[in-house]
Amino acid sequence: MKRAILLVAMLLPLFAPPAFARVPELNVTAICKARSIDARILRSTTGQSVDECVRDEEAAKQQLSTLWEKTSVVIRSRCESDARSLGTTSYLDLLTCIQMAEDEKSNPKKPAGR
Repeated sequence: MKRAILLVAMLLPLFAPPAFARVPELNVTAICKARSIDARILRSTTGQSVDECVRDEEAAKQQLSTLWEKTSVVIRSRCESDARSLGTTSYLDLLTCIQMAEDEKSNPKKPAGR
């Protein structure tokens, strides 16, 4: 039951209409607790405590807030949509997605054989 409540708390913000002007509000405590529970169920480890996870997520949110408005709506939407479809939305996931998309945009692949 606790797992279901945590899952709902995590996923609820994902189904709200996106507010493209600002970083999405995520419940990082619920996300981190769910990761910890999943790790226990799978008998693995996340490598960090819930408190450390929350600190990492808050740090990622800070970084994300400086990038968010500078990032195109297309990239932000794609990253949010990808995270939603994978069920892994977190500030770290969004930050990584945006950084990778921006890196890909500024360093396009060169055709093979040239």
